[in-house]
Amino acid sequence: MKISILTLFPEMFEGFLNTSIIKKARLKELVEIECIDIRSFSTNKHKRVDDYPFGGGQGLVMAVQPVVDALKSVKMDDSFVLLSSPRGQVFNQAKARSLSQKDHIIFICGHYEGLDERITHYVDEEISIGDFILTGGELASMVVTDAVVRLLDGVIRESSHQDESFEQARLEYPQYTRPEEIVGMRVPDVLLSGHHKNIEAYRLKESLRETWLRRPDLFLNQKLSKEETKVLIEVLQEELKKD
Repeated sequence: MKISILTLFPEMFEGFLNTSIIKKARLKELVEIECIDIRSFSTNKHKRVDDYPFGGGQGLVMAVQPVVDALKSVKMDDSFVLLSSPRGQVFNQAKARSLSQKDHIIFICGHYEGLDERITHYVDEEISIGDFILTGGELASMVVTDAVVRLLDGVIRESSHQDESFEQARLEYPQYTRPEEIVGMRVPDVLLSGHHKNIEAYRLKESLRETWLRRPDLFLNQKLSKEETKVLIEVLQEELKKD
């Protein structure tokens, strides 16, 4: 996979590209990530990339010419162009899975008060990482890139993904490590038992419990199996007793 990030601030990505999983994926040549400086494509003698909005208003708007020329410099027939935007669909794990199947993703990072609307005619999809406003699209592009790259074959063991939150349309079960007891809190005995079937049953139950207590909305678009339904009923009964 190749990811091209069009940005006014390529220096923001130095740490992101050279640490942790992203660095390892690049060193293994499982992904190629490049940052394209939009400003270098400006034909303005002062290298301006923005101007005042027609009709008045606060702030500045990114101009068409430098953004589109930067885009054309990297776009290929199989490129998929993303734009970070508050009006885009909210990014989730399913979208990360879908994007991980693309050969080439181009991410346009907006700035200032936004981009000239005509730029959107060159975009395949607008995407949002949540209902809040950032200074620019750079952080959004990092979030999407991280979520997508870790799903590529060979980056992380496939088994590591299977129980993660949102992979099964529910939250992950609680995790523990050594010591077995600290500040009066003990690891659940079942996790120390070595009984794999009981551990699996415990983790399913606690995953459903976490989802019900913290993100019950995740159940709205999920069809539970008979076993999951039975366990969830047990969870609800236990929670009702607590009340």
